[in-house]
Amino acid sequence: DESVLPYEKETVDLYKTAKEILDRLTPAAEKMDVRLCIEQSSATLEIVKPIFEEVIYNLCDNAIKYNNRGGSVQVIIQQTDEITSIAVKDTGIGIPVSDQQRIFERFYRVDKSHSKEIGGTGLGLSIVKHGAAYLGADVKVTSTMGKGTTFTLIWTHI
Repeated sequence: DESVLPYEKETVDLYKTAKEILDRLTPAAEKMDVRLCIEQSSATLEIVKPIFEEVIYNLCDNAIKYNNRGGSVQVIIQQTDEITSIAVKDTGIGIPVSDQQRIFERFYRVDKSHSKEIGGTGLGLSIVKHGAAYLGADVKVTSTMGKGTTFTLIWTHI
């Protein structure tokens, strides 16, 4: 919020960083019987690593929390001369179209009836939106009720 952060940009290996985050989330995924996997083409970016880690952690954590037992979370990293993207795709409950415009608002919860059992503050996707903006990425969401959701961070290289 302050627009000033005490962080320096550095060259970040997106695969290695995402893999470390998935490793940290493995116990939570195992409790939900959710399979974690990562696909990657070699990709690096000059970005602020702690903010990138927070964004990816929030996306992967949500993908596990809002998944179905026996589901999966897939992280897909791609890089070309024109774009770099990292997608977090789940096989979870999905997000209604009517809520997709509001999910990045602070404290907004799609399913308020499950807030206590799932936990959290309702800030995760707000952090994702602001973190992505700070990193120079756009965030796209596609979702189908009962089939899953994909959040994609996209950096366009000029």
